[in-house]
Amino acid sequence: MLRKILIAGFVLFSFNVSAQEYDFNDEMKCLADNIYWEARNQSFAGMVAVGNVTMNRVNDPRYPDTICEVVKQGPTQRSWTDPTKYYPVRHRCQFSWYCDGKSDIIPDEDYALYEHIRTTTLRISSGWFGDNTFGSTHYHATYVKPEWAETKTKMTQIGDHIFYKWEK
Repeated sequence: MLRKILIAGFVLFSFNVSAQEYDFNDEMKCLADNIYWEARNQSFAGMVAVGNVTMNRVNDPRYPDTICEVVKQGPTQRSWTDPTKYYPVRHRCQFSWYCDGKSDIIPDEDYALYEHIRTTTLRISSGWFGDNTFGSTHYHATYVKPEWAETKTKMTQIGDHIFYKWEK
């Protein structure tokens, strides 16, 4: 039922543009994947907020300069079978889904949801929605309390996520 409500919410906010109509490049795919895996069970505003945090990091000199580098940021280790390949260290990434050891293939039943996320990424990356996180570069689920939260300023809560930003 929740999945249907989320998809219905996207339909209400959908725009007459599909992901195929604009250049859906690797950077937009990284943003869409990050939003899907981090916020697929959140409201539309929650999904936009995760996208905004990703973009706020891209625009912050303390983080990498591209969306994919931000999403994939974390320590790596050399493959034991191929010394030319490196893999993320499990459970040590900035965004937990990227190195949780689970498949990153979008399930068929979520195709419509993912397609709507894809069509929204260009607007998120351009700032079209505005920043509903007020400059946040961090967030966590309400059911956890990471140590770093005490060192950041709480900006807002959207759904099950609490958003923070650095003090300059």
